[in-house]
Amino acid sequence: MKIRYYLFATAICFVLHSCVVLSPKKYKALVAERDSLATRTGVLEDTVAKLRADTMRLHRELNDMQNNYNALNTNFNSLNDKYSALNNNFTTSSSRVSQLSADLKKREARLKEVEDALHKRDDASNALRDKLQKALLGFQNSGLTVDIRDGKVYVSLADKLLFPSGSININENGKLALQQLAAVLNKEPDITIAVEGHTDDKKVINLGQIKDNWDLSVLRSTSVCRYLTEVEKIDPKRLTATGKSEYQPVDPANTNDARTKNRRIEIVLSPKLDELYNLIKQ
Repeated sequence: MKIRYYLFATAICFVLHSCVVLSPKKYKALVAERDSLATRTGVLEDTVAKLRADTMRLHRELNDMQNNYNALNTNFNSLNDKYSALNNNFTTSSSRVSQLSADLKKREARLKEVEDALHKRDDASNALRDKLQKALLGFQNSGLTVDIRDGKVYVSLADKLLFPSGSININENGKLALQQLAAVLNKEPDITIAVEGHTDDKKVINLGQIKDNWDLSVLRSTSVCRYLTEVEKIDPKRLTATGKSEYQPVDPANTNDARTKNRRIEIVLSPKLDELYNLIKQ
């Protein structure tokens, strides 16, 4: 409305300023022009109003979009932080998995080496047992046995095969058995030899310098070691002599038959285990 009145006033002032007397025809033309201007002014005012309304709507939409953008940007930053944390965890976990995988491969390789060494030991023990069984076949009915326990070969000789009753001196039949045994052992220089003396639970009576079963078990063990080293020429560094007295019986029963089994010399033969020990210590 303000624009309309402004334009009308301008037109009147122009007419008055010109100081010209208008004819009816010109007057009608001016009035028509005024009305046309008024109409166009109204259209312009409506357009301006619509533009203002659209502008306000666009401002609201822009504000909403800005808020949505800010919210999305905040969520994005939060997700990006979480992604960075997850990526760091993944990198750390991946590195740990790689390290564990490498360690596992090393352990598996070491386990295989140990298993291979154990197989070699068992193969060596089985081969040694077979050789000894063949070499000592003639004495197996006289109280001699050969078996494997925990990867070691045990040659068990009854005391009656080696010693007269109550004596620590090896008899002729015992020497012959030890000679056959030594013939095999001298061909197997990597075998270590432990000689163990065992007695029954009866107390020693009237045996001179032998005071008890400890003495008897140890002295019989050393007699065997002395014969193997001095007569059969086995390297003394390979031998160990021990006495177990009555405390490791093969048969704990309180019978004469059990006591006979318990009086024995056990020669424990172990394949060289340096390779296996080195693997275990790694």
